[in-house]
Amino acid sequence: MTKYNIKNKKFFLLDMDGTIYLDGELFEYSLDFLNYVKSIGGKYVFLTNNSSKSINDYIEKLKKLSIEVDSSNFMTSSQATSLHLRQHSKYNKIYVLGTESFKQELIEDGLNIVDEYTNDIDCLLVGFDTELKYSKLDDACRILTRDVEYLATNPDLLCPTSFGFIPDCGSICNMIETATAKKPVYIGKPNPKMVELAMEANGFSKEETIVIGDRLYTDIACGINAGVSTGVVLTGETKIEHLVSTEFKPDYVFENIGQLYKMLID
Repeated sequence: MTKYNIKNKKFFLLDMDGTIYLDGELFEYSLDFLNYVKSIGGKYVFLTNNSSKSINDYIEKLKKLSIEVDSSNFMTSSQATSLHLRQHSKYNKIYVLGTESFKQELIEDGLNIVDEYTNDIDCLLVGFDTELKYSKLDDACRILTRDVEYLATNPDLLCPTSFGFIPDCGSICNMIETATAKKPVYIGKPNPKMVELAMEANGFSKEETIVIGDRLYTDIACGINAGVSTGVVLTGETKIEHLVSTEFKPDYVFENIGQLYKMLID
């Protein structure tokens, strides 16, 4: 028995890679599903832990896939991390191990971001860095020899691709932990803040909201932590055998986004 009837849902918080597309290719029925959400007066917001791209990058990518979006259709780990940093203004100098796009987004939010080591850095922030160089890992380990705040955008170990998987932010942090024995505080999913911010910004209730994603320990855990319904799709990291032993039990299991769409219109 699920918390609420899925046909009463109007606010769909969706992961992207592995959920509605893989790399640059949409899954079948993704557009049908998104059009359905709009047709019932609902809204879809993409809730992504991928901090390698800015919201403008995502808007450009999704528009190329014929998905209608603007900035209100996104809640990213980058946004949540920026909000956290701005709420904790005690940080004077933040070293970011991340992409240029991620750093620029934080700078535009008024944060003092650096990418070179100095001995007065008081916060280390790690993101999903698709531009990773060994020198950045060296800097991170050097920074952590002192008592500084250590944050990361997301704990995802893997990012799905057309050929399999590549290391995500959690894997980068695991390398740093192996060298320093230090773990970060993760800001993105499964922290419920992203779900809460999205509901507040769009005026939907918990009863109207569902989180859909392909990872149990981030997407599904995030929805559970926020007290909303959850559904996992089996087109990304999660496989059917993972559901047996996980502590993060979804309310719904879908083979793909098409199965969800068909359930909604049936």
